[in-house]
Amino acid sequence: MTAYARAENQTPPYTVRVEVRSYNSRHLDVALKLTHGFESLEERIKTLVGETVSRGRVDIRVQIQDESEGGIGFDVNLPRTRAYVAALTQLQQALNLKEQLTIETVMAAGGLIQAVEVEKDMDAVWPHLAPCLKSAMVDLDAMRQVEGDNMAQDFRQRLDAIEIMLAQIGDQAAQLPAMVRQRLQERIEALTHGAVEIDQTRIAQEAALLADRSDISEEMVRAASHIQQFRSLMADGTPAGRPLNFLLQEFNREFNTMGSKSGNAAMSHIIVTVKSELEKMREQVQNVE
Repeated sequence: MTAYARAENQTPPYTVRVEVRSYNSRHLDVALKLTHGFESLEERIKTLVGETVSRGRVDIRVQIQDESEGGIGFDVNLPRTRAYVAALTQLQQALNLKEQLTIETVMAAGGLIQAVEVEKDMDAVWPHLAPCLKSAMVDLDAMRQVEGDNMAQDFRQRLDAIEIMLAQIGDQAAQLPAMVRQRLQERIEALTHGAVEIDQTRIAQEAALLADRSDISEEMVRAASHIQQFRSLMADGTPAGRPLNFLLQEFNREFNTMGSKSGNAAMSHIIVTVKSELEKMREQVQNVE
């Protein structure tokens, strides 16, 4: 689910800034940008993020400023410096210059002192970074929770509509045996033009066989069970994106079977409407953790 949060911690000698963005994704994917020199903190950061987020793409930017004395280092190129001072001295003597050599004159050469990378103490910076990251993740989760609540409300409304349509399908299915018998009798009468006396017992038997092939009672029971299970998963409070996605696949399978058995135009129309609702839910559930 989409969300954004940031946090900052200024506790000398470290200044830590964290920005977190989350996007919809079927799997957990953490992308991290970290201040150079602190790359070995990556696994700790990802582990902490995984405690809050189990699904989705999470982009994290972590900036760390180390202002401690040991956090900055310089290296003096003494051979180069000595050679440069010797050259200046030689030039001074050759030209009979009276001015004294100063540090400013020597430094003007450039490249004599270079900043060097100092090995960072990860255990020292982590107590500053961890609370800052946790604070950002709490804010991120709160924002995601709002979106999740809105999605849950949408799911409830669609489930209520599907439940009503499932009852309507049941009403149509109850009329199917009588409808099959009437159609069968009308077809026989049309073919024989009334020249043959119709055996009502045989008609009833054939109609019962045809109606049995179109029976959807098992599919309706499973579909009703899926509705209740979907509601239970939403109310559980734990990450349910994957089981909800699987449940929707099973849900869709039941209505596909009902559609293949349907011999009633009104029933078929209701089933098509239900499948449209399920497809909208399937698209949304991809964003659910």
